[in-house]
Parts: sequence; structure tokens; C-alpha cells
Amino acid sequence: MARIVLAEDDSSMRRFLAGALKKAGHHVVDFEQGDEALDELKRAPYDLLLTDIVMPVMDGIELARRAAELFPQMKIMFITGFAAVALNPSSNAPKDAKVLSKPFHLKELVGEVERLLVA
Repeated sequence: MARIVLAEDDSSMRRFLAGALKKAGHHVVDFEQGDEALDELKRAPYDLLLTDIVMPVMDGIELARRAAELFPQMKIMFITGFAAVALNPSSNAPKDAKVLSKPFHLKELVGEVERLLVA
């Protein structure tokens, strides 16, 4: 069981993602905004940050960058419809971050999370 922070501004998507990951046996805390997720990461240790890119207040790339600076061993995965943004070297996204492009099936998400956690 992994401890996962999920940052996704779409409440329906966030609920579906969190539910699928919890059903797979993971402990998930979810947030609507990147700044709230970063505050939680500072409070307790987590294995994975799962974040959308486009969010209000603090976008997912900034969240991932700050999280990677604070916790270099934590795994990071972007879930986004804007994969090219995350993969663009000028975005300053953490180089080891995994990108899962929307749309995807919940089974695919769980499988990618499992693979990333054992890598």
C-alpha cells in the first residue's frame, strides 16, 4: 500500500481517481489545488504525488518541482491532457516524472501507479 497525494481541480475526476486508487489498496488524500497538496506533503511522508497540470493557484508543474526539491525520492506522475507541456524541457518539470495522458481508463491509471512505485 502506497501513500498518495492527488491534486486535481476537477471534482468528479478527483473522486473517480481517488476511488480507484483506494480500491487498489492505497492510502489517498486528495486536493483541488496544488498549494493545498504541497502543504500536505510538508506535513507527512508520501510515496507518490499524482497531479494534474492545469490547476488554479499553483499548477501541477510548479507543485511537482517544489515537491521534488523537498522530497527527491518521492515518485511523481502527471495526469493531463497537456502531455506536451510536461515533456517540454522548458517547463522545468522533474525529469523522472511519469506522464499519463487523458483520457485514460482507471485500470490503466492503477497499473501505471503500480509500475512507477516498484521502479
